[in-house]
Formats: sequence, C-alpha cells, structure tokens
Amino acid sequence: MLSLMTAAVTALGWVGAVAGLVAYAMVSRGKWRPDSVIFQATNVSAASILMTVAAVNGVWPSAASNIAAIAIGANALFVVARARGRKARGSGTPSATPVVQAESAVRATFR
Repeated sequence: MLSLMTAAVTALGWVGAVAGLVAYAMVSRGKWRPDSVIFQATNVSAASILMTVAAVNGVWPSAASNIAAIAIGANALFVVARARGRKARGSGTPSATPVVQAESAVRATFR
C-alpha cells in the first residue's frame, strides 16, 4: 500500500512540474501573457501541487517556497480580476499591467 501512495505522490509531483514548465514555456514563447488568468492560474495550481508533494515528503524548504509562489500568484490573480472589473465598469485602463501592479503589491507587503 505504501508503494501505491509513493507512486501517486510521485505522479502528482510530475503533473505539477509539467504544469509549471508549460506555463513558463507559453509565456516565453509569447502564447500567453504574463498578466493572463490562464498563466497565473496554472502557476498557482502547479505551486499548490508541488507544495503538497514537498510537504508529504517532508521537504520543507521547497514547501515554503511554493507557499510563497502560491501567495504571489493568488495576489496576481486578484489584481488581474480587479483590473478587469475596473475596465468592465468603464473606469479606464490601469496605469500599469496587472502583473506590474501585483509585483508592486508584493514588494509593498514585504517591506
């Protein structure tokens, strides 16, 4: 039974790793925008999976760094949603892209 659990956790880890790499490749090739919901959601999903796998295996530095990635991605998703809401209400376009806004918000959080 333990080997089945190990195999499932390993497979889950590969899913997370591939999802993260796909997101990175899609942005690098210009197929996805860094401020797109699909990119940010894929990153948050990949980090969530990898954090779970790291925690199950007791790899706490990796789990902690993935928690940080989840927080950053969740904040970026919030900023993207807020910017889209503003745009839909007709209050103009934001002065910076949502990712730049998210990065500024994260920097302000850690100051």
